[in-house]
Amino acid sequence: MQVSKEEILHIANLAHLNLEEDEIDTYIVHLQDILNFANIVNNAPIENLDITIGSNEAKNVFRKDEIKMFEDTESLLQNAVTQEQNMFKIPKVIN
Repeated sequence: MQVSKEEILHIANLAHLNLEEDEIDTYIVHLQDILNFANIVNNAPIENLDITIGSNEAKNVFRKDEIKMFEDTESLLQNAVTQEQNMFKIPKVIN
């Protein structure tokens, strides 16, 4: 399929583009390249291919949410600039 000047002007009108006369040929070439690539993709052989949802079969792996007590809170908090009630105390970041 060849793209004509009239088709480019029609598409430009639909997209509310104000094309200069010297831009029309560039748009024709670019749209023709896009359509040629789409034609290649449409004609790609798909026989004997399995149906896939994604590029691999990776799935989310969830772990059970469990509370674990950490016994050595002093060593955990030793690098805290400030602490309060065995927790890191940080500056307020929301007004």
